Amino acid sequence: MRKKVVVTFCLIYVFAFTAGICAGGSNEADAKAITDKVVTDVVNITIEQQYEAVRPGGKSALAVHFELKEGWHFYASAKTAPGQMNLKVTTITEADVKFSDIVFPPPHLYFDESSGQKLEVFSGKFTAFLPFSAAGETEKVNVPVKVVIEGAACSGTQCRMVDVKGLGTTIKIAANAAMSSAKFALPDSGKAMRSSLSGYSGWFALLLAFVAGLSLNIMPCVWPILPIVVMRIVEQAKKEKSRSAAMGLLFCLGILLFFACLAGANIVLQVFYGTVLQWGDQFRNPVFVGGMALLLVVLALFMFGVFTIGVPASIAGKSDVGGGYSGAVGMGFLAAVLSTPCSFGILAAAFAWAQAQPLLPATIVIIVIGVGMALPYAVLTSMPGLLNRLPRAGRWMELFKQTVGFILLLIAVKLIAALPEVRRIDVLYFALVLSFCVWMWSGWVGYDTKKSHKWLIRVIAVVLAVAAGWVFLPAPAAEPVDWQPYNSALIDGALSKGRPVLIKFTAEWCLNCKVVDRNVYHRRDIANLIKAKKVLAIRADTTLKDYPATYALKSVYNEPAVPVNMLFVPGEKEPVRWHGMFFADELKALLEKLPDSK
Repeated sequence: MRKKVVVTFCLIYVFAFTAGICAGGSNEADAKAITDKVVTDVVNITIEQQYEAVRPGGKSALAVHFELKEGWHFYASAKTAPGQMNLKVTTITEADVKFSDIVFPPPHLYFDESSGQKLEVFSGKFTAFLPFSAAGETEKVNVPVKVVIEGAACSGTQCRMVDVKGLGTTIKIAANAAMSSAKFALPDSGKAMRSSLSGYSGWFALLLAFVAGLSLNIMPCVWPILPIVVMRIVEQAKKEKSRSAAMGLLFCLGILLFFACLAGANIVLQVFYGTVLQWGDQFRNPVFVGGMALLLVVLALFMFGVFTIGVPASIAGKSDVGGGYSGAVGMGFLAAVLSTPCSFGILAAAFAWAQAQPLLPATIVIIVIGVGMALPYAVLTSMPGLLNRLPRAGRWMELFKQTVGFILLLIAVKLIAALPEVRRIDVLYFALVLSFCVWMWSGWVGYDTKKSHKWLIRVIAVVLAVAAGWVFLPAPAAEPVDWQPYNSALIDGALSKGRPVLIKFTAEWCLNCKVVDRNVYHRRDIANLIKAKKVLAIRADTTLKDYPATYALKSVYNEPAVPVNMLFVPGEKEPVRWHGMFFADELKALLEKLPDSK
């Protein structure tokens, strides 16, 4: 699907370029015409000048306002846009005006069904800024500027090249230009446009941040840790009320520590890298997303009663219980981390306001979010009597915990779905093995289990989890073999010309096929031989029964199941077949015997 889109883009470009050549000399007046507004059925584009006139040597900017129809978008990144058809805005003008780097707004993520990936796009209403400066000495009064828009506006089903012929404006240069009332504020050079929330007062932002922090306590992601935290603090502090308050404050300190880390990261990014930390940036990191999904799976197992969290008797029996204090801080930090996967929009709004401010106000606002989250815990643990008003424990609590477990699994699946397509299955496999290891850690031992047996079982569980992580979690290496999709005509054509053909029958659900890929086709020496000998490499996907390769596997090659790998050697009537997983050396020997390609 994605290849078809790229080809369509290229055809559109060729057509547009040809049409431009044919019409280029027919109407010179049209080429010189300039309009500051273009209206189409997909997008409206308007140009606005920061000042009515600019003094010689003065600095100003153009604001290019986009208003896309609902359901349409521009691709923001050249790295992920199909055919590199990302939005580009450039200018054509005279030497009297010099433009600097364009300032785009922050993009947002869009799930592209054709590629199965989340891509950065612009949609709705957004503005791109074009800063410029006028020459110090100029005789020009009116300088025409043409704004060139490149890229395609796309929906879920189609893409269109936007006709912006003649888009531009005229910059007035005057020695007596006032330049006192700007129509808009220009973002800092090289930084993304800040949120429109920057116009609100500081007190409103603090209130918004506080409410955002409070809202984190009702997130489903935080629910599993609430009973653990409250009961642990209260149980450890039954003898001393002052200790209960101290444990609660340390738990709140852990929450504040998480938001202090965010504030520190924001400072580092702004000071050293000239960019900002936006709420949600963490979800652009597959490692963070995968780690959060696995953590939620483990917590769901806790809610189902697969394992329990307790304090060792050797620690609980000590009077000072230093581990209790550090544990309270750690639990608070974990509670704040768990709030991130399902944060409401109000949190993102408060965070966005902070990014539009200087470092000190921004830091204060981020910390206030943590204060809002921590306040209920501080109140609850400082007044343990409030716990007596809660309903007594019973079967309802167990059912509630199990319900929360299913909610956590739902959130974990949603996070895994946000991973790149090549990582999803591996993370799911590892989540299954990890769940088994957690069950093995807790369910295979009891209070009467010998200490040596307990350690042996738990060491085996850890080793198994580490081994599974080593197998499933590393990023998949780039495919070294240039596989072509199954095509009988392509295969017949190659064989008729005496070209060797290698067919790999595989399926997405076939674990042995994954082993074949790792042990055979990811070997660099074999991949180099396939390329050097000009072997036509065919990936025959049999995932579904209506795929052409599935029919060919049974009807043409009389094979019952995958994995099956075949090498057609020129001059031989039958191909060499491998049904196992470890045939790399045999394949290499045959490839080496093939004649060198002319």
